[in-house]
Amino acid sequence: MRKIPNNGNLKMTKVAYPLGLFICLFIYVAYIKWHWASATQAFFSITEVASGARRVQQAHSPPETAARGHEVFYGIMFDAGSTGTRVHIFQFARQPGETPTLTHETFKALKPGLSAYADDVEKSTSGIQELLDVAKQDVPFDFWKATPLVLKATAGLRLLPGEKAQKLLQKVKEVFKASPFLVGDDCVSIMNGTDEGVSAWITVNFLTGSLKTPGRSSVGMLDLGGGSTQITFLPRVEDTLQTSPPGYLTSLQMFNQTYKLYSYSYLGLGLMSARLAILGGMEGKPAEDGKELVSPCLSPGFTGEWEHAEITYRISGQKAAVNLHELCASRVSEILRNKVHRTEEVKDVDFYAFSYYYDLAANVGLIDVEKGGSLVVGDFDIAAKYVCRTAETRLQGNPFLCMDLTYISLLLQEFGFPENKVLKLTRKINNVETSWALGAIFHYIDSLSRQKRSAL
Repeated sequence: MRKIPNNGNLKMTKVAYPLGLFICLFIYVAYIKWHWASATQAFFSITEVASGARRVQQAHSPPETAARGHEVFYGIMFDAGSTGTRVHIFQFARQPGETPTLTHETFKALKPGLSAYADDVEKSTSGIQELLDVAKQDVPFDFWKATPLVLKATAGLRLLPGEKAQKLLQKVKEVFKASPFLVGDDCVSIMNGTDEGVSAWITVNFLTGSLKTPGRSSVGMLDLGGGSTQITFLPRVEDTLQTSPPGYLTSLQMFNQTYKLYSYSYLGLGLMSARLAILGGMEGKPAEDGKELVSPCLSPGFTGEWEHAEITYRISGQKAAVNLHELCASRVSEILRNKVHRTEEVKDVDFYAFSYYYDLAANVGLIDVEKGGSLVVGDFDIAAKYVCRTAETRLQGNPFLCMDLTYISLLLQEFGFPENKVLKLTRKINNVETSWALGAIFHYIDSLSRQKRSAL
């Protein structure tokens, strides 16, 4: 049964009606203002993103690339190498229907490599986070969710026991998942050597324009890292395809084309791993009872210590060594015997060489330290003979120079390069670093695009 209000309630009602009307009116006016402001803000946000993308492109790109109609996108690649972890942040622009162009790259490196944290994975996170912060600063906020974030580890983690490597990768993946970037299930992995070589091949041929221009000859790629070395090229001779051993040929899909590449990575034949083998040591194991490792590739008067993969070795030169280069070449030949496949076609392919090839050539003045340059394979042999002959007079310099140059000279010969073969040594092409990271993120983005197209 409904109750009849008393006089006290009537008085309150007289006050409540105008108050309620005033409140309703106030809410209505506030809603109208908010709705108008939101619509205006949405409009300006859309135009700001569009113009902001153009401003970002103009800020990072040469003026001629900052034109209307470009689609701008980013990719972040972590290179977890044996000696350090590096982040590459790439900005791309693409006209409708055309091959993307690289408009900017940001690069930062930290030492040591991830493998140094194998026994304490928690310590690996601070460096990864520091490099992620660089990416956050470089990639505009509006692009974060669409920017793929990937880490690929190379020889350093490939040489670790499987369980330790996986724990490190899992910790990195946790850090990545907490980031604002596009992170897939395959965001963190150990890169096999072939993929490393193929990615570097993509980088070089993308930067030289070979991938953009149909019919243009591609170039080959030689990379000498600390733990492994790679050779990759596109065979044009049928005999190369027919005589290559199993595992030396791989298919690559890029820009709706398929390439059949000759690509192989020799784990254990990187410069640092080769040093250890030449010295007579074993990867990941200290010398027995801390004994000294003696080598004919070191000056007879040299004694010292060398650290490799967190292990310190006592090393010295062989006493009474007469012809240092001859003795060293004999030892290096033993290490390389039956380990490298030789192919005749390399004589007829233009090759770029990177990493320690570049560093050693620059160290002895064969190329400009900053600009790089070209040399013939025989130059390494000439430099090796000279350095080995004068090793005793340069005890304060790099004690491994005789060994390293002799190793590089013989390695190139084992690949099948004649002494008069010209190699181009560079760190940059068109002012862009020539690492495998660009090719790897480019291929990753291209794969994502193919997946999206196939899903439609």
